[in-house]
Amino acid sequence: MKERIIELADRIEAEMIGWRREIHLNPELGFEEEETAELISRVLTELEIPHQTGIAGTGVVGLIGDSGPVIGIRADMDALPIQEKGDKEYISENDGKMHACGHDGHVATLLGLAKAAVELGDELEGRIKLIFQPAEEGPGGAKPMIEAGALTEPEVDYMLALHIWNDNEVGSVGTRTGGFFASSDEFDLDILTESSHGASPHEGNDAVVVASEVVQALQSVVSRNIDPTDSAVITIGKIEGGYRRNVIADKVRLEATIRALNTEVRELLEKRIKEIIDGVAKTYGADYDLEYRELYPALINNAEVFEKVRESAEEMLGADNFVEIEKPTLGAEDFAYFLQEKPGAMFLVGGRNEAEGITAPHHHPNYDFDEAALKIGLKVMLNTAIKLIAELN
Repeated sequence: MKERIIELADRIEAEMIGWRREIHLNPELGFEEEETAELISRVLTELEIPHQTGIAGTGVVGLIGDSGPVIGIRADMDALPIQEKGDKEYISENDGKMHACGHDGHVATLLGLAKAAVELGDELEGRIKLIFQPAEEGPGGAKPMIEAGALTEPEVDYMLALHIWNDNEVGSVGTRTGGFFASSDEFDLDILTESSHGASPHEGNDAVVVASEVVQALQSVVSRNIDPTDSAVITIGKIEGGYRRNVIADKVRLEATIRALNTEVRELLEKRIKEIIDGVAKTYGADYDLEYRELYPALINNAEVFEKVRESAEEMLGADNFVEIEKPTLGAEDFAYFLQEKPGAMFLVGGRNEAEGITAPHHHPNYDFDEAALKIGLKVMLNTAIKLIAELN
């Protein structure tokens, strides 16, 4: 089977590159991926793969195979609101939008896998559910797709996803067991007080002072409430308030992101943040308006599926090209919702190529990846799916 997968990947590579570039030329933001979904549907129709469109808005779900275990594979479709720079021939044609996180490559890889799986036919000995998901970058398309039934009829047994990753050199595949990506929450806080002239601060109540105290107090949460062996982040990324230098501000807005790697820490962070904000406000006699939003959960890779990914990568690429990632990232990924429902794993496919100057990080105006990652992702993903099907048969 190894030689068969390699032969298929080599033969399909040019088509994957073509699909990737077509998508890259026409990036679409979350829940706006109409033309991307049309491209996916067109390819699946050509491959005679039954599929549904319009799932959770712009999602597409296809099914390969008639019977046997079901492996779900997810690819996210959305782009980012970034103006692309550079001179590559497939640069974005949509002002202010670009594929700066590899999602165009994720879609192309899954389409390539779909073609390879169709050619395998009965050799597959199971079914593959293709899940093309909108809006990973926000507000999050995974949960709406699950609610729309993407994991049922037929019921998915295992879930897989890959992410092209420019921290890693092309030719490598990496992942880890357990916590991999962090949960992501956020809050908007308005501190509300009384204004006065800057020369008469005693006649007002300075929202800037209260906000400053909140920022300082929140720094103690991670350092004094979280076990040092756990990881967590509270970042106040934006502060906005005041009118002019000689006016006491009566309103200051703080906007923050909060990250954690397990549910217990996530819940403790929310509890302490709310307690501190309330306590500081009462101390200063201020009112406040807090909107705390729980976003993506932590992404937890299943240990058994992790081993299948490792075996698959070592078979396809050689043991030296599999990287067991030591530390999780505090970035977030809404594939976590799928892994709350089904055992599975996400793995990273290296996209960096120092020799070719492909080094820009994700979400950067010059981002690109080495397109050899497409073939590598197809080989490891398809081999992993076949291994999981064999495990269930």
